[in-house]
Amino acid sequence: MRVMIRLGVDTGGTFTDFVMLGADGTLHVHKVLSTPHAPELAILQGIDDMGLERTQLQLVHGSTVATNAALEGKGVRTLYVANRGFADLLTIGRQQRAALYELQPAPVEPPVPPALCIETGGRLAADGELVEPLDDADLAALVAAVERLAPEAVAVNLLFSYLDPSLEARIAAALPEGLFVSLSSRVLPEIREYERGMATWLNAWIGPRVAGYLQRLGEGLRGAPVSVMQSSGDTVDAAQAADHAVRMLLSGPAGGLVAARHVGRMTGRERLLTFDMGGTSTDVALVDGEPRLTGDGHIGRYPVAVPMVDMHTIGAGGGSIAWLDAGGMLQVGPQSAGADPGPACYGRGGALPTVTDANLLLGRLQADAFLGGAMTLDATAARRALDAVAGPMGVSAAQAARDIVAIANEHMAQALRAISIKRGADPREHVLVSFGGAGGLHVCALAGLLDMHEAIVPLHGGVLSALGMLVARPGRQLSRTRIALLDAVAEADLDADFATLQAAGLAALADEGFAAAACEARRSADLRYPGQSYTLNLPWQGVTASAAAFHALHESRYGHRLDLPVELVNLRVQVRGPAAALRLPGLPAAPPAAPLGDASLAGVDGPVARFDRDRLVAGQEIAGPALVHERVSTTWIEPGWRLRVDRVGNLLLSR
Repeated sequence: MRVMIRLGVDTGGTFTDFVMLGADGTLHVHKVLSTPHAPELAILQGIDDMGLERTQLQLVHGSTVATNAALEGKGVRTLYVANRGFADLLTIGRQQRAALYELQPAPVEPPVPPALCIETGGRLAADGELVEPLDDADLAALVAAVERLAPEAVAVNLLFSYLDPSLEARIAAALPEGLFVSLSSRVLPEIREYERGMATWLNAWIGPRVAGYLQRLGEGLRGAPVSVMQSSGDTVDAAQAADHAVRMLLSGPAGGLVAARHVGRMTGRERLLTFDMGGTSTDVALVDGEPRLTGDGHIGRYPVAVPMVDMHTIGAGGGSIAWLDAGGMLQVGPQSAGADPGPACYGRGGALPTVTDANLLLGRLQADAFLGGAMTLDATAARRALDAVAGPMGVSAAQAARDIVAIANEHMAQALRAISIKRGADPREHVLVSFGGAGGLHVCALAGLLDMHEAIVPLHGGVLSALGMLVARPGRQLSRTRIALLDAVAEADLDADFATLQAAGLAALADEGFAAAACEARRSADLRYPGQSYTLNLPWQGVTASAAAFHALHESRYGHRLDLPVELVNLRVQVRGPAAALRLPGLPAAPPAAPLGDASLAGVDGPVARFDRDRLVAGQEIAGPALVHERVSTTWIEPGWRLRVDRVGNLLLSR
């Protein structure tokens, strides 16, 4: 019987990361520069670099294809179908201004050009009654519009389609074969026609791009099974992923949160603040037992109402470019040097100063220790790039480098405050978990800015999102709107609705080969007071207990409760397959590792010891200042911090 090798892959804006679980339980990591024009090329290159046989792989993949297509406006030509009088629904939206007090906002292109917005019949009322039929003439007109406008995809969003999906199904059946068709009743069967319509349009707009990419990747892997990470932190078989492209918009970052949760439990810590600093951006999140999910996410300027990990993203990464504004003030990001040409120190033609160049000039990155020595950094090119901003500022290149790092740190600290303090969570009660290729260089500074006293740099933190692909579980998030006062609905009816959703999730996982007995389901409900626009999601405990829990949560969250009945809005079911077995081997018992040597760092008195992370042993302690090198990242331990290595190799930092 042929042994399959599990490989986790995370495609980032600058690097593509690989984590392989060997037959002996050991992990093997690798990085290659990403190929944004064709992401599958970097994946196939990395597989070949690692000497792996493609037909023996089980690949779990976090992809930026959906994200990049949405952010860069590179979706396909998509026809939007709505009820009569609602063709401009996506253009009008919620009439919210991006800048509240800007009196003359710049005009913004509508998501769908008016010429591609088509109206038809088939309108339902809020109670599900038919208001306007969908007749044969309507269907013929739609088919004629498709022939005339030649779209690659069609998004259908009829009013109250979640009450009765048959009208949208009739439209899909009438359309020509070969079109990518998204129906709102399948993509997001929930209340709020604008958010449902945006999710449906995004799914259609980027779906063919995702489908084409997954097809090319599958052909390159010669039929090896491929799963894809969803924005919720669950995986889905690649064959099903293309139909749910909108659920992949936070594919890679979700993998990092899944792995952070795994590391937290491994070290006995449940309350975490995470920051994933890569080459292009930094993602921050709050984990309290499980990563939080939200239905109020955004990708660029578009709302995304499908479940996704609750994460805040900023344009601050190792490749973020430093520049001077019109007033001569130093700025960092959000523009990035990306993978090509990359930071100046990469020696690939880049000439603009970046955070990575600043860290190299300060000595926190060592030119001969980048990617385990596989890539030598060009310190001369970094200094030349930094001189371009240092000169006009009237400071030395070293001072400019310190300023660049300080600004980048403050950007990330503000993002961490937004995800914690502004939501009522005290960072001092959490542990900061750092990952991403650049995270270890900034972890002590960020913890200090937030007055946190503990931090973790996980084992293989530079590729943690790829590790998360290996520990993620297959799963589905299903929902259905059912608006009713809780005390006016029969509990048996709700149980039947939950059972229907659960059966659909189990059937989807059965198609991937997971038996129902090996799966688990979690039920929850979105509740509110009558008249409120927003809801709180709570685990379902039955009608009476859920109502009481809602009153308590509302008071805890907002400081008050109302003497009103509780209204049910949405039912939700999360169905998940079995967890993958990943037991990290313990470090061997040995004397503490000696330093590799010393380094001289700008702003630090005396020599700074350098260590090879692969040589550290369980229980070893190192007092800062020190540098810990590994193949995919470097950790800078500031003065006043102490490092202790746990039994599997996680770095536990304390101040």
